[in-house]
Amino acid sequence: MQTELSEAAIAALLERFYGEVRRDPELGPVFGRAISDADWPGHMARIADFWSSVLLKTGRYQGNPFAVHTRVEGISPALFGRWLQLFDESCRAIFVPPLAEAVHARAVLIGDSLQAGLFFRPPLAAAKRTEPGSPSDP
Repeated sequence: MQTELSEAAIAALLERFYGEVRRDPELGPVFGRAISDADWPGHMARIADFWSSVLLKTGRYQGNPFAVHTRVEGISPALFGRWLQLFDESCRAIFVPPLAEAVHARAVLIGDSLQAGLFFRPPLAAAKRTEPGSPSDP
């Protein structure tokens, strides 16, 4: 069990988690369509950069998670619950309880943010209609 955050601990977490994701009957097909077997090493390197930036504040990740996820065929709000469940299980298998809970809590925040950005944004036109001073402003 890992007792502190490190690059090696993050790598162990991601290896376990994405192994589970790829075997999962709900998530596996979505990830399989989005990432070919040949592209997995590159994906894992980007994900390691992302989590290193999130958990260790390294600043290595320079991508745009929203843009990437908008192109994923089959992604849905329902899948985020399964993603978080597997992530929680992986955290608990790799880290001591307080650290597992802290890492999982960050994943919950990230998942909530992604979901809000991908699925729950009102259309731009609706937002403009409610701006003060717009023609439909009461």
